[in-house]
Amino acid sequence: MDPERVNTAARALEDAFFAKENARLLAELRAEARKTERRQAMRDVISIKDEALVDHLLELGLGPETVLAVTLVPLAVVAWADGSIQPQEREAILKAASDKGLQPGSLAWQMLESWLSKRPEPKLVEAWKRYVQGIWPSLTAKEQGEIRAIGLERARHVAEAAGGFLGLTSKVSASEQAALDEMARLLAG
Repeated sequence: MDPERVNTAARALEDAFFAKENARLLAELRAEARKTERRQAMRDVISIKDEALVDHLLELGLGPETVLAVTLVPLAVVAWADGSIQPQEREAILKAASDKGLQPGSLAWQMLESWLSKRPEPKLVEAWKRYVQGIWPSLTAKEQGEIRAIGLERARHVAEAAGGFLGLTSKVSASEQAALDEMARLLAG
């Protein structure tokens, strides 16, 4: 056998092997970069540092957008509980949302602003309820507690920011409290 032909064939084999191996490694690097980006986006959405919860939500196939909706729908429901939103109430709600970790200009902020301008369709609320009931059993008790705390704390803060008259009445109206109670029931599992 011609040694030159053997060397050429060996180089071709090596090149093919390393090209395939490099393509695999590049695909793995890209997948890891996407996973890191989604993990950071999830952290930004839920404003917590519990890596195990973030990873579990991602493993369940939940994206940041879905989790964002799960945590923001209660805010919109409570905001519209009494049937309307006044300009000062809207500002108080946005300030409360900012105080609780929502960043102005973020996707979450834009979604909340949209829902404060136009009442969300009842279909959205029903879809939220069904979705929460569907994913709830997949979460650990600790994860359920963390998500419940995020959603209900923000929603209660919105209700308190919007309510009260000259400090003489309760900060949370009866209709807002009823909405909060319903959300708490749904998030109780």
